[in-house]
Amino acid sequence: MSYTSKEIKQGIKLHCINTNKFKTNLMAVVITLPLNREKVTFDTVIPAVLKRGSKNLKTQEEIAKKLEEMYGASFDCGIEKIGDNHVIKFYLESLNDNFIPNSNILEESVNLLLDIILNPYIENNKFKEEYVEAEKNNIKLLIESKIDNKDQYALNRCIEEMYKGKPYGLYKYGYTEDLNQINSENLYNYYKEIINTSKIDILISGELKTEEIVEVVKNNENIQKIEEREPKYIVNNEQTEEKQELEERILEEKMDISQGKLVMGLDVEINDEDSKFPVSMYNVILRRKRNI
Repeated sequence: MSYTSKEIKQGIKLHCINTNKFKTNLMAVVITLPLNREKVTFDTVIPAVLKRGSKNLKTQEEIAKKLEEMYGASFDCGIEKIGDNHVIKFYLESLNDNFIPNSNILEESVNLLLDIILNPYIENNKFKEEYVEAEKNNIKLLIESKIDNKDQYALNRCIEEMYKGKPYGLYKYGYTEDLNQINSENLYNYYKEIINTSKIDILISGELKTEEIVEVVKNNENIQKIEEREPKYIVNNEQTEEKQELEERILEEKMDISQGKLVMGLDVEINDEDSKFPVSMYNVILRRKRNI
């Protein structure tokens, strides 16, 4: 296995992992931007709308048909919260070209994934209103259902209280009260802003000819039309606030449930990069279920 990293444009980096362990190639595009209370819900709606269709494939049905023609390739997207960053992720997995005579599925996959992300379906210089309203409703249901999973709900509430008023305390899917502020026009304008200012990483793993993949990505028409940028994001070791020593706090919420949930959070300040690994291991050990 080998790893190669190449800057395609300033702020846009390609990462290639060459391995023959799998029969498929996995492509991912990761867009990293700072968490922001005013825009956290916008961030969640954007990938949901983009997956509905592109300029070339205007519906999810057309995208699904294209994936089937590519020997059953699969596509998905989502959003994560990593530190003080919001991370929008898109994935596409397809069969390796070595198993398909006279094919170039890898290049097709790269072009399709970038087309969905960078060449969205636009009507009258804005997102299709039907898509935006449908996905707003879906996200509203997703946010409202967070209380259904009591384990995850307890963890989210702990984080919200520990980091109240701070970026990491924000709920990664946003807030229902913000959805009414989102429309097809302001969402599209915000989309253009993050596409041209955010950190973008393109990751491709599988049995690759790395030099050829670099050229495929560099010459992709959608990559060529976006701008170089000084990416706006929070670096892993960047301090975004001064840590304060606080006494322990206990928060209790009562619900009509058969089993209680206990979550304990400890905010550890780590200045030494190597110390992150033993702290992470300690966290995993504490999370192991024990019979008492």
